[in-house]
Amino acid sequence: MSAVDLEKLRMSGAGKAIAVLTSGGDAQGMNAAVRAVTRMGIYVGAKVFHINEGYEGLVEGGDCIQQASWLSVSNIIQLGGTIIGSARCKAFTTHEGRLSAAFNLVQHGITNLCVIGGDGSLTGANIFRKEWGGLLEELVKEEKITEDVAAKYSHLNIVGLVGSIDNDFCGTDMTIGTDSALHRIMEVIDAITTTAQSHQRTFVLEVMGRHCGYLALVSALASGADWLFIPECPPEDGWEDIMCTRLGESRSRGSRLNIIIIAEGAIDQNGEPITSNYVKELVVKRLGFDTRVTVLGHVQRGGTPSAFDRVLSSKMGMEAVIALMEATPRTPACVVSLSGNQSVRLPLMECVQVTKDVQKAMEEKKFEEAIQLRGRSFENNWNIYKLLAHQKPSEEKSNFSIAILNVGAPAAGMNAAVRSAVRIGISEGHKIYTVHDGFEGLAKGQINEVGWHDVAGWLGRGGSMLGTKRTIPKSCMQNIVENIRKYNIHALLVVGGFEAYEGVLQLVEAREQYEELCIIMCVIPATISNNVPGTDFSIGCDTAVNAAMESCDRIKQSASGTKRRVFIVETMGGYCGYLATVAGIAVGADAAYIYEDKFNIHDLKSNVEHLTEKMKTDIQRGLVLRNEKCHDYYTTDFLYNLYSAEGKGVFDCRTNVLGHLQQGGAPTPFDRNYGTKLGVKAVLWISEKLRESYRRGRVFANAPDTACVIGLKKKTVAFTSVCDLKKVTDFEHRMPREQWWLNLRLMLKMLANYQISLTEYVSGKIEHVTRRTLSIEKGF
Repeated sequence: MSAVDLEKLRMSGAGKAIAVLTSGGDAQGMNAAVRAVTRMGIYVGAKVFHINEGYEGLVEGGDCIQQASWLSVSNIIQLGGTIIGSARCKAFTTHEGRLSAAFNLVQHGITNLCVIGGDGSLTGANIFRKEWGGLLEELVKEEKITEDVAAKYSHLNIVGLVGSIDNDFCGTDMTIGTDSALHRIMEVIDAITTTAQSHQRTFVLEVMGRHCGYLALVSALASGADWLFIPECPPEDGWEDIMCTRLGESRSRGSRLNIIIIAEGAIDQNGEPITSNYVKELVVKRLGFDTRVTVLGHVQRGGTPSAFDRVLSSKMGMEAVIALMEATPRTPACVVSLSGNQSVRLPLMECVQVTKDVQKAMEEKKFEEAIQLRGRSFENNWNIYKLLAHQKPSEEKSNFSIAILNVGAPAAGMNAAVRSAVRIGISEGHKIYTVHDGFEGLAKGQINEVGWHDVAGWLGRGGSMLGTKRTIPKSCMQNIVENIRKYNIHALLVVGGFEAYEGVLQLVEAREQYEELCIIMCVIPATISNNVPGTDFSIGCDTAVNAAMESCDRIKQSASGTKRRVFIVETMGGYCGYLATVAGIAVGADAAYIYEDKFNIHDLKSNVEHLTEKMKTDIQRGLVLRNEKCHDYYTTDFLYNLYSAEGKGVFDCRTNVLGHLQQGGAPTPFDRNYGTKLGVKAVLWISEKLRESYRRGRVFANAPDTACVIGLKKKTVAFTSVCDLKKVTDFEHRMPREQWWLNLRLMLKMLANYQISLTEYVSGKIEHVTRRTLSIEKGF
């Protein structure tokens, strides 16, 4: 969409009305979506209505349909569930119910409807849209509305947002609530792991997923579970013997616990249910292990939404309003979806059809087809879980050796990447070394060969089990070269931040001087700052954003209690403002100051005036984030003094420096899985390059594409040469010259009620959902 069109759009809502409802099972993040739809709707000049209790409120009408204001959605972004309520509604499935719903919408002049719910709720909305003209004709015949009114409101526009913790809607990478549900599951698994180790227990953990095994699959991948049951892939006949043998083997190797994860809809090859109690009794009877069952149930729906869900819901909510404003009578009902890190619009019924095809394939026992229809990401998860869950002897030794090290500051998820890299490397037949203390340890010879079980239990551990330092090779190049020759290392896998990238670049540039450096090298970006070129996301940044968000939630609560208080919170990130920006969106901050988005004293004055006006409303608190290196002179203390002086008599001010708590803690599900998958992909790439570079009994690699950064770029995982990345890197400020997330700044400011231009907003494109598109290799 052009800039001119977007500015027209800004007032295109004049005279229009938008209604938003949440339907079906609740999901964390629904409130963030309601907030974004409400505020974006008001921003474009439309009236926005909340429909309480889902379709039931739509049928009932009356007080269930209420006009919303900007302030009516303040301070809800951190709340789980849905503040406007959700209910199953039989009446809406009848013609009479939909007739009543149409009358209630027309009474308020509403012809734009945003539905947040699962596939059943969205299918119902599409039926309602198709019947709309006929329903209005009936209302005219019954003399409930005039022909003029029917003509004025002749078309209903529908946009859906998928709220479902099961992630069971085909076409979207992630549905609202899924990431938060995974957070709840991983919290329980981490807690269970400690007690299981203490008592040498086996835990059978049942998670939600009557028809879709996504939650079970991803939580098994993120926890390194010993066995997994999902509806899409029933275990082979005789699985009882195989499972018990594997559990026994793991105990004989010294493991003190076993975790078995089972989706509630798990079935065997004959379609018969596999229950958690059956699995428990089997383990007790066959092995005599102390075994417990934990059924998580609705705890997975509860709690505060994760940062990912808050940002996802906010992006989707904004896009939904733009899609409604652009809709014409010829526009099909669409679903706003996530593809990579981009918002896209998908035809609703195409998604519903493929979702139904999955169920049909499972009913017909075409389980391989069901997994493929879930999409390439689901299939990748399943294949990687099978690769890493149980050691399979490699068919032959490769004669290649790979050294793995961590470089830079610690980041949650580093250990997950190292674990998967070690295990996939062993599966490929390579000799795997781990190096302690980064490049410094490589120079000092702190190198050990590792086996499959040496990395057991690493997935949920924060920080770096190998130890990590910021030392880069130029200070110890000669010693590094000697140890590469001594240990006959053919490839380096470096997991770390900007120093990891810079260090590998130095090694590549030294190839002319040292032939020993003509080996394969790969960098897996892992840093809370998200400042490594060649990737949109680094391992660890999701955990850091969640840590900052949780702290800011508590700070907001404190500010709400004392009234008329503004907190200035300093985040880490170096010169890169990713942490401050994304955490700012996730907590509904009033402003976030970063280096990349230049600001001056006039901007600061404007922000103070904005907060002064805000204190005159019912929301008498403010939150301002500041990236640690956003400005040489406008320090945190300076901002505190400025805000205190200018707000005197209106609000008081406090500061909080979050510091290293953003680097600590257990990794989030996203970082565990992202690290696991990048570790696998990186070693498979290294293996391929080693075979290509092996000539006359040795590895010789000096081409630019033999030293790369692996990263997620929009929708796909890509390997980019460190030499190519040098051209697009700002080495002074240690970050890429262009950063995709700067587009999110617009959303941050709009949702904070700043009068800004929409000219830079990038609206979602229409994409189609077919079996072919689902098979395309995407991101994670």
